[in-house]
Amino acid sequence: MAIFAMLATIMFCSKLLMEALPNIHLLGTLTMVYTVVYRKKALIPIYLYVMLNGLYAGFSMWWVPFLYIWTLLWAVTMLLPRNMPRKVALVVYPIVNALHGFAYGTLYAPAQALMFKMDFTQTLAWIATGFPFDLIHGIGNLVLGLFIVPLSRVLMKLEKLT
Repeated sequence: MAIFAMLATIMFCSKLLMEALPNIHLLGTLTMVYTVVYRKKALIPIYLYVMLNGLYAGFSMWWVPFLYIWTLLWAVTMLLPRNMPRKVALVVYPIVNALHGFAYGTLYAPAQALMFKMDFTQTLAWIATGFPFDLIHGIGNLVLGLFIVPLSRVLMKLEKLT
């Protein structure tokens, strides 16, 4: 449990340290790393991070989509073959991470639409307005996704030491 608390803290601190950059952070990368290494148990540090974020910044409407957005990335990562060849993983993981970043606003939209009583047209307008930020998010996730395989390998080696 202490390891999962540390992993959640790493997620949270990395987000705080990178807040100056618009929509560029390690959250998708770390979500995928934790899922590759811990599989189902990765939900523990992911949801601890979500709770830490709520405690720090307040449990407001912006926080509600966090309850499912990271779980979707976890689920997609869980569907990928566990023993994917390293050369394939070096390409697939960053692409999945990037797609999550590109789709972030669209994934966030259902909660926004429900909470603010938006119709379909308003929801599409909200998604379109945020797309420049999703573009930055996706590109950032693609670049940071290049670290998923090396970080996963390091974490797996550390796990074997315990």
